[in-house]
Amino acid sequence: MNVGNNNKDIVEDMDNTVKQGQKRGYEELLQGNRDWVQRELNEDPDYFTKLASGQEPDVLWIGCSDSRVPANQVTNTKPGQVFVHRNIANVCVHSDMNMLSVLDYAVNVLKVKHVIVAGHYGCGGVAAALSNKQYGVIDNWLRHIKDVYRLHSNELNRISDEKKKLNRLVELNAMEQVYNLCKTTIVQNAWRERADLEIHGWVIDLGTGLVKDLGVTVKNSDNLDKVFALDKSDIK
Repeated sequence: MNVGNNNKDIVEDMDNTVKQGQKRGYEELLQGNRDWVQRELNEDPDYFTKLASGQEPDVLWIGCSDSRVPANQVTNTKPGQVFVHRNIANVCVHSDMNMLSVLDYAVNVLKVKHVIVAGHYGCGGVAAALSNKQYGVIDNWLRHIKDVYRLHSNELNRISDEKKKLNRLVELNAMEQVYNLCKTTIVQNAWRERADLEIHGWVIDLGTGLVKDLGVTVKNSDNLDKVFALDKSDIK
C-alpha cells in the first residue's frame, strides 16, 4: 500500500473540491445578477430604464463595511433611494477625504435630507479597538475608536461584562461620528442654507435585524461646542 500516493490523491481531491466550490461561488454571483434582473423586469419592464436615468436619494448612509449590514436590505429600500459610504466601524474623521467627498456630494449635489451613521452590535472593528492586539495598517484607523473610548472611559471602565462594554462602545462610537459630521464645514454650510438636513445615529442589532435609534438627531449647529461652531459670517 502506497500511503504517500494515497495522501497525494486526497490532497489533490481536496484542492479540486475547493476550486470547484470557488468556481461555483463566483458563477453563483453572476447567476444571482441575472435572477435579480429578471425579477425586476417581471415587476416593471421599465425598471432599469428608470434606474439609469439618475438618482434622487434622500438619505446618505455611512455604515460599517461588515457584509451583514447592507443599507438597502436593512432599510427595505430600492437602488437609488440611499446613497452609501461604508468603512471599518463607520468612522467619520476630518482627515478622510473619501468620506468627506461622499458627504459633500450627498449634501450639496444630491441634497439629501438625512445622514445616518449606522453602527452595529458585535462590530469586529470596535472589538479590535477594545483589544491590545496589533493587526497591521488597520491599527491606525482603529485609533479613532480608541479615542472614543478615551472620551468615555469613566463610563466604559465601570462595565465589567465584555459584551455589554463592546455594545456600549458601538453606540458611543456612532454617536461621536454624528458629532464629527456636525463639525464639518460641509454640514455647517448646508445648515446655513437650508433647514431640512438632519444627522442621525443608529445601531443595528444583528440578532433581531432591528435598528435602534440612538436619539442623537442633530438639525443645526446650536448645540456644538463653541470652538467647533463656525462663525456664520465666515462660512463659505
